[in-house]
Amino acid sequence: MSSGDVAGVSLGNPLFERAAPDNPEQLIFLDTTLRDGEQSPGVALSTEDKLAIAGQLARLRVDVIEAGFPYSSPGDFAAVRAIAEQVEGPVIAGLSRCFEADVRATADALRPAARARIHVFIGTSPIHREGQLRMTQAQVYERAVSMTRLARSLCDDVEFSPMDASRTEPEYLADVVSGCIEAGAATINLPDTVGYATPEEWRQLIDWLYQRVPALGGVTLSVHCHNDLGLATANSLASIRSGARQVETCVNGIGERAGNASLEEVAMAVKLHPEVYGVAAQLDHSQLYRTSRMVSQLTGMLVQANKAVVGANAFAHHSGIHQDGMLKDRRTFEIMEPGEVGAGSTLVLGKLSGRHALRERLAQLGYRLDDEELKRAFVRFKDLADRKREVTDRDLEAIVSDQRQEGAEAFHLEHLQVSCGTSLRPTATVRVLLPEGQSREAVAIGDGPIDASFRAIDSLIQIEGELEEFAVQAITAGIDAVGEVTVRLRHEGRISSGHGADTDIIVAAAKAYVHALNRVIAAQGTAPRVAPERMGTERVGTELAR
Repeated sequence: MSSGDVAGVSLGNPLFERAAPDNPEQLIFLDTTLRDGEQSPGVALSTEDKLAIAGQLARLRVDVIEAGFPYSSPGDFAAVRAIAEQVEGPVIAGLSRCFEADVRATADALRPAARARIHVFIGTSPIHREGQLRMTQAQVYERAVSMTRLARSLCDDVEFSPMDASRTEPEYLADVVSGCIEAGAATINLPDTVGYATPEEWRQLIDWLYQRVPALGGVTLSVHCHNDLGLATANSLASIRSGARQVETCVNGIGERAGNASLEEVAMAVKLHPEVYGVAAQLDHSQLYRTSRMVSQLTGMLVQANKAVVGANAFAHHSGIHQDGMLKDRRTFEIMEPGEVGAGSTLVLGKLSGRHALRERLAQLGYRLDDEELKRAFVRFKDLADRKREVTDRDLEAIVSDQRQEGAEAFHLEHLQVSCGTSLRPTATVRVLLPEGQSREAVAIGDGPIDASFRAIDSLIQIEGELEEFAVQAITAGIDAVGEVTVRLRHEGRISSGHGADTDIIVAAAKAYVHALNRVIAAQGTAPRVAPERMGTERVGTELAR
């Protein structure tokens, strides 16, 4: 194959690179991690969590942050309002169904924002119209147009989405899109809501819509692709080649079911192939890795090791051939350098580092702590520094994540002691601080130290749940590495996740389990049964299986 056969393809080698366009068009990134991403099973972000992520997305320089669904709950309304008040830079968007109460609530939540956007949507496919909405084509059309018009009267920036566009009749889709543009929508977003489309048919639909709806050329065309067939990134990139100038993504590709198009994957594909896509983004790509880590920790959703761009193995080279090539020329087996996405930071702090250095490094990582939070974090940092020779960025992220979880706990793990060995039955003694400030202790025997710890916790916090997933990973290398544990707990059909970090992996597991139970309690809104005091003492025991 000659070099002419690969025109338009960049292989990370100057011999194959092609010139980028002189004036690339801007590609707008709308990140919906705080809305669609939070719909991932087991994810429940607090307002504080959402503010932290929104602040990091602003540092990443995404163009639009879809902050939530204000009408869905008072908590979501408050989170969107807080982000609108405190986060500067990106446009702040809120999602709204095509109901007047939804639209007005969204407008109200967004009122403090310097730049706001109301995003209205309604299902347009036959399956959604007939199976869910029980509405005719004419009724859906009228509702879409009238609510777009109402949103435009309340906000200068309006986006409209015909949900399940990939399974909507093309002619009807064109009519709805045309009507909503006329009603004031400045952005038309085409959702592949169930990840059904393939890249080629998605491109064909977009090409056809541009021809069928001339007014589409005067607004921004956006796409929102789901990953049910693993094609979300591919469909998003194909859409850009057909003229889409906004992509809706989630950090780490999280979201409903199999998730959404991954922000970091789309961002780096476009950056590495300007000659293919003809667009440029204003993102600070060096913030991608930090953003990924923050979202992973606050949602409790681990990033798979082989995840593109931000996975632990994304820049790891194991085979001898690969290592030999890397030592001679990094370009042999890397199309991007770790530093391009912010994965190359090696700054470490030690036990002699002061509070000011800690504050500055946390600020660089995207964490803004008040004096009291910094004081508590510094105590944790010093404790860890006494046990570890070096405290890395990932250790610091674990400290902040753990601390924020503890601040919202109904139950707090005070003490854990485990006895186990080849000739001992694993036994755990656990002490938990109850909501009323009283401590209660329990002892349990299990199949192993972690099982014994969980059984003891179960005997104190009496929630009938099923442990669905347990994952552990080392944050850093070395025998003194901080370990991260993530658990997923099913209770009454709902999944709640928990996260814990410690140099002692059994302690990390107990923290994660208590955190998951606290999330169950928060979702219920009522306190669970607590083990009664036994014979005038606060010590209870159990050997019962969960």
